[in-house]
Amino acid sequence: MKNTVLSFLIGQRNKEIKEFLENPIHIQNEVLNNLIRKAKDTEFGTEHNFDLINNYTDYINNVPVRTYEEFYSFINRSRKGIQNVIWPTKINWYSKSSGTTNSRSKYIPITKESLFKCHFKAGKDMLALYTSNFGNTNIYSGKGLMLGGSLDKLNSSLFQQGDLSAILIDKFPFWVNMHRIPDKNTALMSNWEEKLSRIAEQAIKSNITNLTGVPSWMLVLLKHILNITDNDNLSEIWPNLEVFFHGGVNFNPYRNQFNEIISNSNMNYLEGYNGSEGFFAIQDLKDSKGLLLLLNHGIFYEFIDLKEYNKGKNKPILLDAVKLGVNYVIVISTNGGLWRYVIGDVVSFTSLNPFRIRVVGRTKSFLNVFGEEVIVEHADQALLQACKKFKAIFDEYTVAPFFISNSSSGRHQWLIDFSKEPNDIDQFAKVLDENLIKLNSDYAAKRTNNLVLKEPEVILIKNNEFYKWLKYNNRLGGQNKIPRLRNDREIVDFILNQR
Repeated sequence: MKNTVLSFLIGQRNKEIKEFLENPIHIQNEVLNNLIRKAKDTEFGTEHNFDLINNYTDYINNVPVRTYEEFYSFINRSRKGIQNVIWPTKINWYSKSSGTTNSRSKYIPITKESLFKCHFKAGKDMLALYTSNFGNTNIYSGKGLMLGGSLDKLNSSLFQQGDLSAILIDKFPFWVNMHRIPDKNTALMSNWEEKLSRIAEQAIKSNITNLTGVPSWMLVLLKHILNITDNDNLSEIWPNLEVFFHGGVNFNPYRNQFNEIISNSNMNYLEGYNGSEGFFAIQDLKDSKGLLLLLNHGIFYEFIDLKEYNKGKNKPILLDAVKLGVNYVIVISTNGGLWRYVIGDVVSFTSLNPFRIRVVGRTKSFLNVFGEEVIVEHADQALLQACKKFKAIFDEYTVAPFFISNSSSGRHQWLIDFSKEPNDIDQFAKVLDENLIKLNSDYAAKRTNNLVLKEPEVILIKNNEFYKWLKYNNRLGGQNKIPRLRNDREIVDFILNQR
């Protein structure tokens, strides 16, 4: 009976996926029309003449592109309990995120429609795609270990707020909770250290077949479980573990560590790209480096060339005009009440039929103090290649500019926490520099003759300074992460002062 129901649900999801694969542009036009029709009588819709919008040209002529700061006044009115501001149905949840580049909290509206027709719908798609493309699965014979954040304790009847993952866990349908650990009270705890111990206790006693969470925090939990059970490998504890559904950060820097602690040769890793603003893409093929863009989940997409965006030019293009290999800033309009909203992620298309993307960085997470234009993807690749050569493994890193006194030159300071250090840190820094020169022509130009940029400096982090920074900023657990690249020294100076 269970397999019959499961097969039916998977069939339904695959049918919808096939529909937008075959008619992507048509589906996206329908999404935009439905969003405008749904919200035409809201304050935002009235102010921006939604009743007069008949096509995309009308839409861009009436609605400007906005960042969070520019859109905040609408969100703020909604959070005060004023209804029908940006979306016609009541907004009961706000995802609280400090992001990776700003200490100020952001509050992203989560509507009933975005919760069920975007986040939960995409979660079902992830299971459908896994079941269809990754062979026979037994994940439903056991339980899933899901690692999430916490909900804020508010004296308010207007809404709940907290980490997106906590909102999802709190509102999961009963059938999901039947197959998930930890229990809801533990999952939503705010004390990370206590939560870690309680999750480990429950997980050790369970038949875990699948994992879900952010790689960095999942590693912390899994290493803790290995430590308290005195095991070397998770396959000794969970012989039926077969898949890790991950997202939030680039998985490649963590892949070797997962391979070391999970010996199962049939272990699978499936990536999802989601955020507070929506669930955007899923890895639909086992060996694909691109993620399938979800086009019928209540999100209308536009894209701005990153180079143009950095010049202050906000002129997006649609899917039918994107090109391979170009870095684009994503602009979205959603069933969560966001309109032509810049989410801050930068993506590049790996395929145009179907549309697949990969996340290459953030609009504010880059290095360009000296004109080097280094994005996170460049930094990740250069570091991974250096680690491969020196047989090193890193846990976390961050990079910031360093200005050399009495000189026009500067350098990058790399703060790296290694779980397995290179045997020669100076040579490691040299290879890291050489890799980045090969990957980035702008960086290479600035490194010429050391005139603008001198060789990078690598500083070893050994005493949990990254963890201390996260704890100091109330970012332990959930979907929080260490910012990789910053154009200021706020994080680096804090960490160096802790040493």
